[in-house]
Amino acid sequence: METPPPLAEKILSISDLERSASKTLPAATKDFYNSGATGQVTVRENSSAFQKYRLLPRVLKDVSGINTKISLFDREIEFPLSVSPAGIQAMAHPQGELATSRACARMGVNMGVSSFANHSVEQITAAGTEVGPIDHVMQLYTMTDRDKQVRIIRRAEAAGCKAIFLTADSPVLGVRYNEWRNGFQPPDGISYPMLERSSEDIRKQSHDDGFSSLNSDSHSWAEVPWLRSITKMQIWIKGVLTPEDVETAIEYGCDGVIISNHGGRQLDETPATIDALPACAKAARGRIRIHIDGGIRTGSDIFKALALGAECCWVGRPMLWGLAYDGEAGVQLMLEILKQDFKRCMQLTGCKSVSEISTASLGLVCTNGPLARL
Repeated sequence: METPPPLAEKILSISDLERSASKTLPAATKDFYNSGATGQVTVRENSSAFQKYRLLPRVLKDVSGINTKISLFDREIEFPLSVSPAGIQAMAHPQGELATSRACARMGVNMGVSSFANHSVEQITAAGTEVGPIDHVMQLYTMTDRDKQVRIIRRAEAAGCKAIFLTADSPVLGVRYNEWRNGFQPPDGISYPMLERSSEDIRKQSHDDGFSSLNSDSHSWAEVPWLRSITKMQIWIKGVLTPEDVETAIEYGCDGVIISNHGGRQLDETPATIDALPACAKAARGRIRIHIDGGIRTGSDIFKALALGAECCWVGRPMLWGLAYDGEAGVQLMLEILKQDFKRCMQLTGCKSVSEISTASLGLVCTNGPLARL
């Protein structure tokens, strides 16, 4: 009697995607995607911090007509999630950002384009718009070569990007032991077209040295008025963790901030983004849009972030795991998992629309007493 073939792997959660990707990715690539700075404290807490918040279901609520949509960049997206501007996606799948853009368009959400993308912004935006409506944003560093920075901005604008996401938390790279131990470099043949760097250029330097040679550690808030003077795209600040920086972003007329600690890849032992969010949202008082990334792995995580003051969430690593699992189809699967989980969470907490999500739906676990209401 023949042994039956093994059952196909079932991917039911983002954790399943992570496990699958870990089996297929080379060790150095897996470490680059998954690891953070020094002791990995922030990487772990970005996800675990969500678990101290408890969901408070409301019963006998008619949730048959539930609406998960929000308005962003002057159009509706299917649910309050988009894909972060994560770099070097071609290490996960040859189609990289092209596959991600198509999956995002098919699922009705938006996408960030990294300066370290392996395809050009023109190719990435075209790949998505061929499938359906999608908005892209262009991630940008403050660069030592101002002319190159302007060229990136002009290309992004011409390609239809709606906003600049200015990465503000990276005057230098964080201390990433795994990258140093592995002597990390992208595989031969991978280039950075937005940074105008060929594969040969990239492999002449370490990853750290390559970043240091293009990034300016003298960046400041003066970058914002300069960007305003050369582009009509919206200006968002990515990497904010304090109410003080929210206030400063408002003073400089920024369109939004992303509460982010760079996925725990910069300064370790910074707060989990979900813990930094409430104070930042309180400081904003509706004067500026507040988004969040970092550690979001379930639809319940999205729900909790919205309840604590975020308008929309962004994910990076789950997209990379989806790419590694099955390219475009893997990214689409990742988005479908999160959308359905978010929708079900809304229904079970009695929320018919995103506008009904609030702190009334959350409690906070206390070690010395009963559940605290927020």
